[in-house]
Amino acid sequence: MTRKFIPVAESFREWHKDPEFRAAYDALEDEFALAAALIKARGDADMTQEQVAAAMRTTQAVVARLEGGRIRPTTRTLERFAKATGTKLRISFEPVKPRRRARR
Repeated sequence: MTRKFIPVAESFREWHKDPEFRAAYDALEDEFALAAALIKARGDADMTQEQVAAAMRTTQAVVARLEGGRIRPTTRTLERFAKATGTKLRISFEPVKPRRRARR
């Protein structure tokens, strides 16, 4: 039996047509952005999760959870992460984007 694999991009395009999926995906946008920023900061610092954890005086599992986007870290934790990666934490407020209307 041969399996047919569907490319992720193709699946995403199909899922994105569903208004419920789109709403749930959009609701996670901030979490994705934070996780991506943490991963980028660590990558730019050329550090492993273990190295960041040691600099933060925590465990690799904590860093993995931060980068996984499933927890809401405190500002203090983000400051410790920034210091460990040689970066500076900046928090900003941006205008809310108008909601897209569902196609009919």
